[in-house]
Amino acid sequence: MKIKAIIFDMDGVLIDAKEWHYEALNKALDLFGFSITRYDHLVTYDGLPTRKKLEMLSLERGLTRGLHPFINEMKQQYTIEHIFNDCHPTFVHEYALSRLKQEGYRLAVASNSIRSTVELMMGRSQLEPYLDFMLSNEDVKKSKPDPEIYQKAIKRLKLNPQECLVVEDNENGRKAAIASGAHLMAIKDVQDVSYENIRSHLLRLEEKHECHRPISR
Repeated sequence: MKIKAIIFDMDGVLIDAKEWHYEALNKALDLFGFSITRYDHLVTYDGLPTRKKLEMLSLERGLTRGLHPFINEMKQQYTIEHIFNDCHPTFVHEYALSRLKQEGYRLAVASNSIRSTVELMMGRSQLEPYLDFMLSNEDVKKSKPDPEIYQKAIKRLKLNPQECLVVEDNENGRKAAIASGAHLMAIKDVQDVSYENIRSHLLRLEEKHECHRPISR
């Protein structure tokens, strides 16, 4: 079955924002004497929405739940500062999405970030014009690793899951992609998201499909 759409995660895939989120959350947590290590951020919290991270900190380290709304708001404000200072267009990503769009693929973003952050990052990076739509954690009830956001994207595209390729960098996102029934392109970081790499992955999927196609007699 031919791939007709590509759904991208955002942080760590199209935008190199992991460090921004780490610094913004720690800056907000530091107001109340809490912090997370870079190791925990990458291994335990990577890809999770802020509200989930705060819930885990309350369960594991006693962070007062009543502080969640304020810490979340401060974290978002610090993240926005990073976006305005550090989020710029990247040629390799603009080229990749523009070529894929020109070739007829439908493109979307499905992120665990809040809607305003997704829209701001996609606007600042000048990738929004290539996208059919963007989904955020505000568009679903369950965030990744639950497959809901990818299932919703596939439904909105009006496609079969096997007609969609998901590009993900972290374990939670990869689990969500696989559970949705879509194909997965697992990457390490934003540097892997190039037109050449995506095109090569699409060709491998097509070749694999051809190998499994029944021979007609």
